[in-house]
Amino acid sequence: MSVEKVSVVIVQLRYQYRIALTPGQRIRAARVFGCRRVVWNDALAVQKLRKASNKLLGNPKARLAEGPYQPVPKNAELGKTLITAAKKSAEREFLSDAPVGVMQQTLRDLDGAWKAHEDSKTGNRRGPKVAPPRFKSKKDNRQTARFTRSDRFSVTDGGRLRLPKIGEVRVKWSRDLPSAPSSVTLIKDCSGRYWVSFVVETDPAADMLPPTDRDQGIDLGLDRFAVLADGSQIASPKYLRRAEKKLKKRQRELSRKKKGSSNRDKARIKVARAHAKVADSRRNFHHQWSHKLTRENQAVFTETLNVRGGLARTRLAKSVHDAGWAQFVTFCEYKAIRRGRSSAKVARDFPSSQICSACGYCDGPKPLHIRAWTCANCGTRHDRDWNAGRNVLHEGRRIRAADTTAPPTPGPGASRR
Repeated sequence: MSVEKVSVVIVQLRYQYRIALTPGQRIRAARVFGCRRVVWNDALAVQKLRKASNKLLGNPKARLAEGPYQPVPKNAELGKTLITAAKKSAEREFLSDAPVGVMQQTLRDLDGAWKAHEDSKTGNRRGPKVAPPRFKSKKDNRQTARFTRSDRFSVTDGGRLRLPKIGEVRVKWSRDLPSAPSSVTLIKDCSGRYWVSFVVETDPAADMLPPTDRDQGIDLGLDRFAVLADGSQIASPKYLRRAEKKLKKRQRELSRKKKGSSNRDKARIKVARAHAKVADSRRNFHHQWSHKLTRENQAVFTETLNVRGGLARTRLAKSVHDAGWAQFVTFCEYKAIRRGRSSAKVARDFPSSQICSACGYCDGPKPLHIRAWTCANCGTRHDRDWNAGRNVLHEGRRIRAADTTAPPTPGPGASRR
């Protein structure tokens, strides 16, 4: 009798909620942030010193009178010296104000930062180069602390979150957690708001949608946020442009305050809140449309955007930032994966604005001010953006037909919406 093994795929997602802290809890949270910062800086100082001395020892021209090559200390060694032993000293006894698990997680986060830096240098990490870890300052506007299961955080029957060394905090539950969280991160953003981010494990089959025969090509722009292959459009909300007057006023108030004063800090928070409102509105807009498109279509095709090229043009940089194309495309990709849909990007050099979607004739490049044109081959009159959306759809179908691999499963850290 043979037993067939069934593989179970588990997906990690993040659920983020706003929380309200009392004045006393804010003080205790600040202590936890401070302890985490001190452990990070102490560990980074030890590692940088050891790396610098080893680098000199590896240089045949360097003459050192002391010490052979020594490996960079591991987390276990750093934890004994910088956490356990340090708490017994008068200089670092305040480390008892933070859970041990938070400080141990800080050492693991520092290891991850070094690994990302080394992988980016050797080419094992895609994307731009990652700078080495830097020392943290108490003046940093964004603070975080991650609590793991070893810290024994819990959600009470009354719906409050119990965090060690901080207490029971009120959470604005916008949706239920699908399972017990494995970790929770306490976040203080630049505008002074507090959040908690839970990492939970879910079954990907629960989010799958029944298949449909519809697909969609998307041409992203600035004047109109998106023009779809079916002829519909998504108007550009231009949240940053609409908030410019208020942002300029807040920025002028900040520039007139004396540096280092409490009034300047209050003015800085007002500026941060104005920017946070713009970012939140843009993110909500992207979530709504990416949700709608991935729910109604089996496949969603977009362009491979040259965002850096758009930012290099000072005349378009603010509008490109305001549109937030990269965030929208990312939302479409991970939501398509979670729902059993597919997504694809056409190549950056694909001439979507030059090809006639009716006959396939390439009419050559056109300046941006030409918004409509007539095909020289078949005489079809085209709207530039709608024609590009149809070409993206045709190219996306070709890419999808050529791709025989199964859709990937979402990895750890995928957002939940």
